[in-house]
Amino acid sequence: MVVKLERPILVGGLGLSFSLWVLQSWHHSIVQLGEFGLLSILTVGGGLWLWQQNRPKAPLEQLDCTPVDRATAENAIAKTELVINQLQKEAESYPTIEQLREQIAQLLLELDRQEIKLVVTGGKSVGKSTLIEVLESSSWQKKQPKVKFQETAPLFREASDKSDGSVLAEVKKSDVVLFLIGGDLTDTEFQTVQQLKAANQTTILVFNKQDQYLADERASVLLSLQQRMQCNVVATAASPIPIKVRKHEVDGSVQEWMEQPAPEIQQLTQQLNEVLVQQGQKLVWTTTMRKALTLKAEAKNWLNKTRCDRATPIIEQYQWIAAATAFANPVPALDVLATAAINAQMVIDLGNIYQQKFSLEQAQTVAGTMGGLMLKLGLVELSTKAVSSVLKSNAITFVAGGLVQGVSAAYLTRVAGLSLVEYFAQQEIALDSGSTLNLDKLRQTLQKVFQQNQQMAFLQGFVKQGIKYLLPQTQQVEIVAAEKVSG
Repeated sequence: MVVKLERPILVGGLGLSFSLWVLQSWHHSIVQLGEFGLLSILTVGGGLWLWQQNRPKAPLEQLDCTPVDRATAENAIAKTELVINQLQKEAESYPTIEQLREQIAQLLLELDRQEIKLVVTGGKSVGKSTLIEVLESSSWQKKQPKVKFQETAPLFREASDKSDGSVLAEVKKSDVVLFLIGGDLTDTEFQTVQQLKAANQTTILVFNKQDQYLADERASVLLSLQQRMQCNVVATAASPIPIKVRKHEVDGSVQEWMEQPAPEIQQLTQQLNEVLVQQGQKLVWTTTMRKALTLKAEAKNWLNKTRCDRATPIIEQYQWIAAATAFANPVPALDVLATAAINAQMVIDLGNIYQQKFSLEQAQTVAGTMGGLMLKLGLVELSTKAVSSVLKSNAITFVAGGLVQGVSAAYLTRVAGLSLVEYFAQQEIALDSGSTLNLDKLRQTLQKVFQQNQQMAFLQGFVKQGIKYLLPQTQQVEIVAAEKVSG
């Protein structure tokens, strides 16, 4: 088979490292507490709780959100615009460019927004609508006219028009989140609050309907929430349970009626006041930054898709070049990677697409690093066994020797190329990126891509492609005939 090369292909020079990863095993022990130890812990915990209740509050230290200044928000918008500019440069006719630019313009206006957006969210029947009604009709709202409330669709519903993901995406566009719960946190609620904290979202956990608990139970739930979450937790009763009032008259008669207690929202309004006074406009800038990061991720996805479309033909070109080299000169399995699985020229070509500029020497270093990781992870041996298994099942053992080497080389080159593409796609947009690699991330990417390309259906199709590229037409006909007979 003749392979036409349009540029020098740099095969070899892959300084492979054979050092082994150090495996460590973790040993766990279970500590059992006696009755005395448990009581001691409860006593100490109670003392700590009482001390925390009496000491001065430090609301800013408890807030989940780390507020940003205007310059930080503007920098986030600028980085987002850089990605959009790069997308326009590489795909001039992309249909989403104008929409992305309109959103950038909206973000710039958002920086001067005076209105504070407060969203109320939580599961079903936790009192979201009632709490909003109480807050909007309270004297507190009259002092905070710039605060606008919004209620989300219920979270954690098995069948809902809106998924939790879409609800949380809506939540993250707000400045302050009131996350309502009706008791102690469930695991699902805990994970959701953690997501909001990870998104740098100012969140106040609201233990609503506290009036439905006895006094000691209420204190226990509140303490549990404060210890578990280490964040803002307040207790409210937006719509307290009516209480029976009994009046004894002078004549001995008794009158009874149900009386509606006033809503208990003092803790919440006090906490909101502290947040608004101490952070103010920074809440808006923080939200603007979150929106900019979301827009940046959207633009980056479009850009990566465009680049991937350009990178795929390059990977396919080099995988068959590697296959032809190994097929013509079969070598032991562990040497396949060093001679054909990846080469520096492919690193340079893929780097150019992803704005990762490599010199020849740097590209050779990257290729060697990839090769060393593949050996350490056992991918060479695994791929050779997988390809051999597929070849034998296709009744072509009489040519399996050189074919195994060739197809294995192509397969490993493909895995290496796809891994580089995914690794580069995770990097920040920059025009001066060098060859510094995060080996841990690269190793994880290699494992992920290898597993994704281990499906039997894919391997069978890949082997058939290898046969088509590597064997003369006459041998292909013989193989097809042999498969029909064996079938």
